[in-house]
Amino acid sequence: MAASLRRPSFTSCSSSSTDTDDEGVRGTCEDASICKSFPVRWISGEKPLQNGPPKTLCPFLFSWFAVSIGYWHDPYIQHLVRLSKERKAPEINRGYFARVHGVSQLIKAFLRKTECHCQILNLGAGMDTTFWRLKDEDLLPSKYFEVDFPMIITRKLHSIKYKSFLSQPIIELHSEDTLQIEGHLLDSKRYAIIGADLRDLPELEEKLKKCNMNPQLPTLLITECVLVYMTPEQSANLIKWAAHSFETAMFINYEQVNMDDRFGQIMVENLRRRQCDLAGVETCKSLESQKERLLSNGWETASAVNMMEVYSTLPQAEVSRIESLEFLDEMELLEQLMQHYCLCWATKGGSELGLKEITY
Repeated sequence: MAASLRRPSFTSCSSSSTDTDDEGVRGTCEDASICKSFPVRWISGEKPLQNGPPKTLCPFLFSWFAVSIGYWHDPYIQHLVRLSKERKAPEINRGYFARVHGVSQLIKAFLRKTECHCQILNLGAGMDTTFWRLKDEDLLPSKYFEVDFPMIITRKLHSIKYKSFLSQPIIELHSEDTLQIEGHLLDSKRYAIIGADLRDLPELEEKLKKCNMNPQLPTLLITECVLVYMTPEQSANLIKWAAHSFETAMFINYEQVNMDDRFGQIMVENLRRRQCDLAGVETCKSLESQKERLLSNGWETASAVNMMEVYSTLPQAEVSRIESLEFLDEMELLEQLMQHYCLCWATKGGSELGLKEITY
């Protein structure tokens, strides 16, 4: 019997002492809502500074524009974000394409290794659409979880409830008569959305278990531009919790790197002016420091590459296609931007599945 959606109660979040500190981070979803969890958290539109990023920095890129002009196919993002006709610089769009491609390759590699008998935890998911796109490709795991601040989850649930294009795929996979959405939570057979603070690990674990997270299943955890907004201690605790909670697991992290140079320093300064502090930037010094954070917190293998390396290994046909979409006259800026973001992944257990063999 087809499920029906009950009217959810959308209650406002109560404030705490940390809310003011977090406002800049949560505000990224306001900017980001013109996109998903936007790519590289820089925004163009003004001439770049010498040896630095564009003057105007924004935590999220307006990536729906990249989708609208054909960089990749995503029919769902327009139902979750505000539409904008503001044109974004080609280097921004190409950077996001590399990010989407790299993360997607790692996700699909994990799903193939586990034959989809696994679960995915997308931590700090924002307006991400991976669940719907995986369903379209018949690549859904046993269950897909998303976690973010309650305020952001409420907004996403509102879109799901009132837009059948988003709710129907969830309902189709749900075996119960009624699919109920409550304030900061949606739990269905194959998809759960949870409002929680990733720094409060007991609360996070409790809510995940309430939604039938299975510690025995091979588990993929994803963080994209999330850990850098935590203190080094907080991100280490989250990474350690992830390693200790699952016997067989993989962790994907996308965020800044090489932040000690002048370019990186200007990025930090500009974000700080927007009241958005990169609390964990000291762990983003190098690819080696990114790997060391994973290895020192319970993971057995760790790899890291900057996004220029990812871009240079894209299929040539795809590179030719996306480079024909827009003219780029400042290749040097693209290279600088790409060299300050990285893709990292780590594994634990799963030798019989071949998890250690996974690469982008």
